[in-house]
Amino acid sequence: MEIDSVRCECCGLREDCTQEYITSVKSNFGGIWLCGLCSEAVRDELMSKGKKKKSYGLEDAMKAHMSFCRRIKSNPAVCVADGMRQMLRRRSGDLSKPASVS
Repeated sequence: MEIDSVRCECCGLREDCTQEYITSVKSNFGGIWLCGLCSEAVRDELMSKGKKKKSYGLEDAMKAHMSFCRRIKSNPAVCVADGMRQMLRRRSGDLSKPASVS
């Protein structure tokens, strides 16, 4: 099994992946390689905005996320962590609220 290093076209993060996985990810995103975090962010963007605007598609979601990454290039690690925090809050509700005990 051959492992290749590939760079995310959004955030610049490098990952070591099999060629089969790289091809699979690129096929999901129009030939563009996205790391796991950026691909989830694009999917989340598509789900949230796609419900509001019928014409909002995958390409729009990718452009929005790439724009976000370009604005935050000064410290990608902080920005990726912040993006994950925001995404998890949207999916799970506000995480700052204490969990109810049953």
